[in-house]
Amino acid sequence: MKGFWIPAFAGMTERGAAALAYRPTHNALSCSSCHSHDGRGKPPDHPGDPERGLLLRLSIPGADGPMDEPTYGGQLQDRSILNVPAEGRIALSYREAPGRYPDGVEFSLRQPTYSLGDLAFGPARPDVRISPRVAPATIGLGLLEAVPESRVLSLADPDDDDGRSGRPNFVWDIRSGQTALGRFGWKASQPTVEQQAASAFLGDIGITSSLFPNENCPSSQQECRRAASGGSPEIPDSRLEKVTVYIQTLAVPAMRDAGDEEVKRGARLFVQSQCSACHTPRHVTGDDHPIEPLRNQVIFPYTDLLLHDMGPGLADHRPDGQASGSEWRTPPLWGIGLVETVNGHTMFLHDGRARSIEEAILWHGGEAAESRRRFTSLTAGERQALIRFLESL
Repeated sequence: MKGFWIPAFAGMTERGAAALAYRPTHNALSCSSCHSHDGRGKPPDHPGDPERGLLLRLSIPGADGPMDEPTYGGQLQDRSILNVPAEGRIALSYREAPGRYPDGVEFSLRQPTYSLGDLAFGPARPDVRISPRVAPATIGLGLLEAVPESRVLSLADPDDDDGRSGRPNFVWDIRSGQTALGRFGWKASQPTVEQQAASAFLGDIGITSSLFPNENCPSSQQECRRAASGGSPEIPDSRLEKVTVYIQTLAVPAMRDAGDEEVKRGARLFVQSQCSACHTPRHVTGDDHPIEPLRNQVIFPYTDLLLHDMGPGLADHRPDGQASGSEWRTPPLWGIGLVETVNGHTMFLHDGRARSIEEAILWHGGEAAESRRRFTSLTAGERQALIRFLESL
């Protein structure tokens, strides 16, 4: 289950998905618009660059958690069909925040500011909360789904006796009709690959399914509400199942240069810096996944699938299920060294603000502050070795 990339799913090309996309407003025409080559999206390079892979979740505070923004719903839709206005556009700017390592080497962190531009239906609520999300790579999701829940829960530390309080996000599993462990999404807000895919079909492309059957046209958007529907649901379960199986079986790449002395040194420093406390290297999948080849596999995803408070610097201030506004699920690291090869960029973190692996590490705060401190205290050669190890994954 490793060592190769599978080409993009033919059924989810721009033309194929466009045949399904009946929702008048949307963010993309296909899965591959954002997950090019099953890989990672990025924020736009400049104000005139068409966005492909970054979206904005919207919400307002509610008594029982976040609620959709009344006028624009749960996600800003920056594209639309003919004669239907797009909701608006993502307004994004950056400022540089300079820093310095203890050894005197300087660095700079790119601090983003997000706002809603060219809104078609008037201003959003003053208390709207905006959460940027960049499309993650879709490799290895079936293997993560096959990790036993007991294994994930055994890694949780709710009492926070060591500065790391990794905790699970329990969310609603629509198919089973009960709460389940959240595994997918930047805040572990979806329990299964199927529900993650169905959620993206609706939120990103505008395609309803049996899991998410309701169109998302807020009452103020009359052109959207009057537009023709593509049926209910717009993607049948048979096709959703095919997409789900495709995603579940996307393989992960083999580690490269495993015998290189600098890579091995970097691996030791990764552990010594306590990065592995959250980016847990090794898991063994269970024996009950519906897809037999995913069972009883020793895998190295470098994630604990738990939520961690990453500090105010990375906070979006928007809760998601049981996840707070400063908590994020530990993202897997497998394949991180091939992002540039596959997708032509090195933009990391939940919104792509970090322009390199090094910058992503330097953004770590909260529960990861000690690991960041240990990383910054390394010599320049040691820092390079640790990064070289990550680039080998």
